Amino acid sequence: MAAGECRNSKGKLYVVGVGPGNPLDRTRRAEKAIERSAAVVGYPRYIEHVRELVGDKKIISSGMTKERERCAEAVRLATHGEVVSLVSSGDAGIYGMAGLALEMLEKQGLSLEVEVVPGVSASHALAAKVGAPLMIDHAVISLSDILVPWERIETRLKAVAAADLVCALYNPKSRKRAWQLSRAREIFLASRDPDSPVAVGTDVTLPSEGMILTTLHDFPIHEVNMRSCVIIGNSETKLFRKWLVTPRGYYEPDEDT
Repeated sequence: MAAGECRNSKGKLYVVGVGPGNPLDRTRRAEKAIERSAAVVGYPRYIEHVRELVGDKKIISSGMTKERERCAEAVRLATHGEVVSLVSSGDAGIYGMAGLALEMLEKQGLSLEVEVVPGVSASHALAAKVGAPLMIDHAVISLSDILVPWERIETRLKAVAAADLVCALYNPKSRKRAWQLSRAREIFLASRDPDSPVAVGTDVTLPSEGMILTTLHDFPIHEVNMRSCVIIGNSETKLFRKWLVTPRGYYEPDEDT
């Protein structure tokens, strides 16, 4: 097939964010995209999150580090006329498959109808569970150094910590990456009060969900894993009873007196 050509113009690629896992946190657009597809491509755990939508559709799945292969197969099927859903957890455009799919199409000179379907990302799901810690300017950083050199990640961590931004950490820890989260904590402690609030959510929205509200000083790093998301508050983030809140400035006490 020549660059820029498709065998069937009816082929389409949906790049779908399926949310954190609970069906109640999926968007209707995501569900409709999967329902319209003849094939669903993704990491096995993410396909399980939408199993009831997949039915007897063609399933292509593979393990960690096989993202390029999965994306290439989704593109191949779509360029051959199939409607395909390439699924990611959370939002497909936040550490998901959307960027890879679009880059692959551009590099290969392929013309294909693509629709990126947004989803609820891990930091948003965690923030909603613990209150409203992301009410004002915040940053999102992945601690995975598989694709990004650790030196660059550390530079970003230092900048965010010094800028007093609330920060959400993705991919905080795995069996092979056990020290990066401890180093991130050290970086934030160099700029933040040890009592700065921290939220840790693991398997957020799923039956196995675990939630911890703690501080930088008491941060239980041993309880964090690859399915966790971490939110580190800034100097204005407060714990109101059971809720973590970073005030934006809407509330003025004089208004209620």
